[in-house]
Amino acid sequence: MSVLAPVAPPPPTRRERLRAPALTIGGLALATVALRLHDPHVAGSWGICPSAALGFWCPGCGGLRAVNDLTHGDVASAASSNLLLVVLMPVAVALLAAWALSRWHGRRAPRLRGRAASVVLVAGLVVVGAFTLLRNLPLPVGTWLAP
Repeated sequence: MSVLAPVAPPPPTRRERLRAPALTIGGLALATVALRLHDPHVAGSWGICPSAALGFWCPGCGGLRAVNDLTHGDVASAASSNLLLVVLMPVAVALLAAWALSRWHGRRAPRLRGRAASVVLVAGLVVVGAFTLLRNLPLPVGTWLAP
């Protein structure tokens, strides 16, 4: 009786490795094109924001208008709609590019672990929380951040 060693599966092909980044980037590109073609500045054109209907601005309020403004090259109007999105957009693009590039070369995307991941998570939550709080404060403090 002979014992056969299990055969390791072949490594994934480049096409298989790039599937998730390509689908993610493609989906975001389609959403961006949709926002370019269907103007969110028209009231109700993309539905009603639940938080705005309840009387407060969430951190995402104005995000659709900001993306539409960016597709038209109007950075000032985009920042007026959602400053946080405009500031974080280059970070998101860089992270997506790093993910796709690492998968292209057959490496796993770099990840934060342990204390570094906790610090980044807490800092991100503090920034989003402060942005949300400031944009909901009355005059003269934070209304300049409201969409």
